[in-house]
Formats: sequence, C-alpha cells, structure tokens
Amino acid sequence: MSATADVRKQRLVRFIRRVWDEGDVEAADAWLAATYRIHHDPGDPWDGMTLDRAAFRDRVRQSRAAFPDQRFDIQGLFADGEGVAMSWLWAATHAGDLPAFPASGRTIRMSGLTVYFFDAADRLTGHWQVIDRLGVYRQLRQACAGAPPGGGSPASPD
Repeated sequence: MSATADVRKQRLVRFIRRVWDEGDVEAADAWLAATYRIHHDPGDPWDGMTLDRAAFRDRVRQSRAAFPDQRFDIQGLFADGEGVAMSWLWAATHAGDLPAFPASGRTIRMSGLTVYFFDAADRLTGHWQVIDRLGVYRQLRQACAGAPPGGGSPASPD
C-alpha cells in the first residue's frame, strides 16, 4: 500500500470521529477541499449537490440533529486511486424529531459503504454512498408506533 493511501485512510478515520461522531462541525474545514460534491447518495436531500464548507457544516448539523449521539463503527477501509472506500455500521438514539417521526428515544441502526474522494492535498472533495435507508425507515416506523426493537408488534396492555 502506498504512503498516500495510508495517509488518506488515517485522515478519513480522524474526520469521521471528530466531525460525524463527536459533532465538531467547525473542525470539518481542516479536512475539506473548498467544495465537496455528493456524487451519489439516494434519499439524501443533498444528493447531487456541490457544497462549500459552510454548507457542508450545515449538512452535518442537520444530519446529526435527530441523532446527536451517532457513532460510526468502521468495518473496513480500502484505498484505490483518489478514493478510499469505507464500510461501516452506524447506531444512534432517535432523540430529535424528523418529518413524520417524532423523537422515540430508540436506537436506530444502519449499514453502508461510502467512497470518499481526495484531492492532491489529501483533502476530501466528495463521496459516493449506498446505505440501508429502507431499514432506517422501517425502524423509525416501528419506534414511532411503539413496536419493540427488531420488529414484532407492540406489547398488548395487561
């Protein structure tokens, strides 16, 4: 593996921990290029957009609002060319309201794969992502309907 690939993997892990897990959105500038392109992220309101750093920080704030304790469990990192692919598991408490889904206090989980792109200065320039949004939707529906985690039907009153 090249030194560049190792540097990019290490930078990506630090970025995920600091910005997404810890919510230090102001620190994002240290990792981002001047613009950040969301190449492919179906279901994401920012899919297909190019964001400046301020818009990226706003995206993180909005994304974390309903799930302030979110954590990514990085399963693997694979580097090739200008990209680093990261497979991950994610979990967070549904602590804030989403459209049609009031805060439930339940833990929501998902998995995904994100390819992050870097420039020559090893700054993040964008991503291409696939995640299990349907699984998140199902969990939110169950949580807001009072269903037990993992499916099934709500407990009947005694």
